[in-house]
Parts: sequence; C-alpha cells; structure tokens
Amino acid sequence: MVCGGFACSKNALCALNVVYMLVGLLLIGVAAWGKGLGLVSSIHIIGGVIAVGVFLLLIAVAGLVGAVNHHQVLLFFYMIILGLVFIFQFGISCSCLAINRSKQTDVINASWWVLSNNTRHELERSFDCCGLFNLTTLYLQDDTSCNAMCKNRNSACQMCGEKFLKHSDEALKILGGVGLFFSFTEILGVWLAMRFRNQKDPRANPSAFL
Repeated sequence: MVCGGFACSKNALCALNVVYMLVGLLLIGVAAWGKGLGLVSSIHIIGGVIAVGVFLLLIAVAGLVGAVNHHQVLLFFYMIILGLVFIFQFGISCSCLAINRSKQTDVINASWWVLSNNTRHELERSFDCCGLFNLTTLYLQDDTSCNAMCKNRNSACQMCGEKFLKHSDEALKILGGVGLFFSFTEILGVWLAMRFRNQKDPRANPSAFL
C-alpha cells in the first residue's frame, strides 16, 4: 500500500492524535506537579493549563476514535474544531513574535495592577524584586509593602518590571515558535482528516476496487 492509501492515512492520523493525547496528558501532569510542589499557587493558572490539556485530550480522543472507525461525523467535527484552534493559535503565535518591548511594558503594567496583593507579593518573593516600574506613586506603596529577600540586604532591590522584561522577549519567542509549530501540525491534521474521510475502506467494500 502506497503512502497515499487508506491504511497510511489512517495510521498517520492515529499517530498524530496519539501525540496530541500525550501533550494533553503532559500539560495536565505538569500543572498538577507544579501545584503539588508549590511552584505555582495561582488557581487560575493551574486551572487554565489543566483546561487546555483536557480540551486537547478530548480533541485527540475524538480524532483517534474517528480515525480507527472511519466515523464520518466525528471526523467532520474534528476537522472543524481543529481548524478553529489552528486559526486562534496561529494568530496568538504571530502576536507573540510581533510584540515589541513597548507593548510588553504596557501589558506587564496593566496585568500587574489587576493582580491581587497576595499574588504580587508572591511574585516579588519569587523573583526577589520590589515594585514594578518606578513611574508612579504606586511604586512607593509596592516598595513599602514588599517582603522580598532583597529587602534584608544592604543593596537596593531591583524592580520587578525590569526582571520581567529581561525574560519576556525570550519567552515570547519560544511561545510563538512552539505555537507556530503546533499550529502547522493542526492544519496537517485537518488535511489528513479531510483526505481520510473521502477515501473508501477496501475492507468494508472490496468490490469497489475490482
């Protein structure tokens, strides 16, 4: 059987969905591991990562069942959902790669003041810094209430915003690159599912190939 045949398309689609299942389980496991070790205490972050993992796992299971049984309805909805995920993820990945330092500063500044005081103090302890940017009088309030380890040393504490910006460029490039890679695997999954739906199963109707 050549690679363009029914069996090859089925095996390729099954293998792709097995990879998606492993990634989904990995996301769920990493979130649970981080919560268990206390590396991340924010329930919103943990819940978001677990939700993404469960969503990816459900898509992979639907695609795998549809591929194994050659189920037309499951494969159709699998194509639609995966296509929508591709559009969303491709846009987010391009945005991560295109955002400049000024926009990063605006996003960090806006996000900082949305966080609760406990979350800000936890970030200050984790990054050993105080305050965000020394641009407003609110920085003085952050610096006064800061309980990071650097406050116990003689040297001045570094601002958290500078530390965030130092790593944000690299983090956004990694996120954008990984997102683009997975978005192209998703469009590959859509193409494989579309092709597989239109192929006839030789075992189900062998007379059609005589």
